[in-house]
Amino acid sequence: MKTRRILLIEDDDTIAYGLTELLLDEGFETVSVRFLKEAMEAEPGDFCLALLDLGLPDGEGWDLLARLCPVRAAEMGGLQKGLALPVIILTAREDEADIMRGLDMGADDYVTKPFRPGVLLSRIRAVLRRQEKFSGVEEVISCGGLLLDRQKTTVTEGGERIELTAGEFRLLSCFMENKNRTLTRNALLARLWDNEGDFVNDNTLTVTVRRLREKLGEESRNLIKTVRGIGYRMEDCDD
Repeated sequence: MKTRRILLIEDDDTIAYGLTELLLDEGFETVSVRFLKEAMEAEPGDFCLALLDLGLPDGEGWDLLARLCPVRAAEMGGLQKGLALPVIILTAREDEADIMRGLDMGADDYVTKPFRPGVLLSRIRAVLRRQEKFSGVEEVISCGGLLLDRQKTTVTEGGERIELTAGEFRLLSCFMENKNRTLTRNALLARLWDNEGDFVNDNTLTVTVRRLREKLGEESRNLIKTVRGIGYRMEDCDD
């Protein structure tokens, strides 16, 4: 059975204590560390998820994120893909540049402080559900020249592999599963981050769509249409 132990990297003792009690009430065991060095020494396989603050007394959380996340793990000197730990960034930094960097490096979600405890719990549950869902699915779906393998979590275009973050992969999967259907922003947020739109920094979705488009080839990126005032739609002329 998968462990329900969460690695909490947080240097604020008050926040760490409150989160430990909150997670305990939900049936999670929490291992709390204050320093980057301690977190680096933790064994990812002992945990189901990490909550990561970016500003730590002995360094930046970005270094740990590069180690824990599956995206670009090989080139960053981290774990091999498939052995990585889901990560939710929990920070006071709300600049778009930081959100983009975190999602681009493979964080599963980005939560800014102050946060609502219930919303954070919903995000944790959503990340863990997605982890379980993608671990056993054998299905390849296509749209235009794109092929998405949900078991291998790979995307190819014209035979060439496209490197996506976890969030970008989930978003593209959602688009491809719902070809030629308009998806509202709230529906996408609920699917990807399991929250009502007014609880989510809307930049998260906007940034993820933008980064996804940038990584796709010209033909494929043009399949993702913005429906002004509503959301997005992926059009497949072959359907």
